[in-house]
Amino acid sequence: MTDTALTHAQPEKPGFFTIATMQKAVAFVVLVALLIFFSVFAANFAAWNNMVNIMQATAVNGVLGVAVTLVIISGGIDLAVGTMMTLTAVMAGIVLTNLGMPLPLGIAGALLSGAAMGGFSGAIIAKLRIPPFIATLGMMQIARGLALVFSGAKPIYFNDTPSYQYISPESSITSLIPGLEIPNGVFVMFGVAIIASIILNRSLLGRYIFALGSNEEAARLSGVNVNFWKIVTYALSGMICGVAGLLVSSRLNSAQPALGLGYELDAIAAAVIGGTSLAGGRGTVLGTIIGAFIMSVLTNGLRVMGVQEEWKIVVTGVIIIIAVYVDIALRKKM
Repeated sequence: MTDTALTHAQPEKPGFFTIATMQKAVAFVVLVALLIFFSVFAANFAAWNNMVNIMQATAVNGVLGVAVTLVIISGGIDLAVGTMMTLTAVMAGIVLTNLGMPLPLGIAGALLSGAAMGGFSGAIIAKLRIPPFIATLGMMQIARGLALVFSGAKPIYFNDTPSYQYISPESSITSLIPGLEIPNGVFVMFGVAIIASIILNRSLLGRYIFALGSNEEAARLSGVNVNFWKIVTYALSGMICGVAGLLVSSRLNSAQPALGLGYELDAIAAAVIGGTSLAGGRGTVLGTIIGAFIMSVLTNGLRVMGVQEEWKIVVTGVIIIIAVYVDIALRKKM
């Protein structure tokens, strides 16, 4: 890449007045405000058991949010993250339960199947020039159908692999700090977030992801193999969806083939709320994690207050619209 292309490829440098910093700060303030509001007005919201439920929900949505953040920063979109998560869980079930293989192979099956599906989506977008929205919409249906076909449209249980629950619902930290029952899934989420953040900010792949989202044509003219790096980005996103599949199936102790639809909305909402621009070229993993916590706190708080589940979907849509409007307004002012 030329020096000019490298400049465009760089993420926003840390500072007090960058758009990303402002949006992360606003998101964090909103999160704190929601926690205070529901703690005051929703009975039992602040109970530890309920906090554990929020953390469990955030673990899955946060990981999916990280997956979709990489794609959005590169200038794309992925509507298949939810159903890919489901298919990876089914693949883990087939390897562990149906084939009776050891746990490491089940984990590898989930991660590799996710990478393969993500890479396939990227190849369709890069090679066939199909818009990401359409390509991933098709992949969403493909993954959903394959999950039902491979599982025989029935849940696959992990009763013969008791150690599988240690991936998400169990709490290993209690052996070090008794009474601190933070689910393992939360630490997996933060581990994925740290690795993804390092990739975005400290690796060649991260620079290319930002370059694709900032100005794909400029990156192409600078000698970047745009198609290759686009496929790699979607493959990495799909692999992260495999982690989410492991978390959700471990939490339920089963791979539910009908699960997955709707998760993509929460993942995109988390990314956008956290400051990832749908126009591409800007976003942070930390912002997405904050956005995921906002979504989980809001959903849980409304449920504790007795608000009907259907309204959660309405609120999610409103939040996405507001977050996108704020992003557009900030970009005009900066």
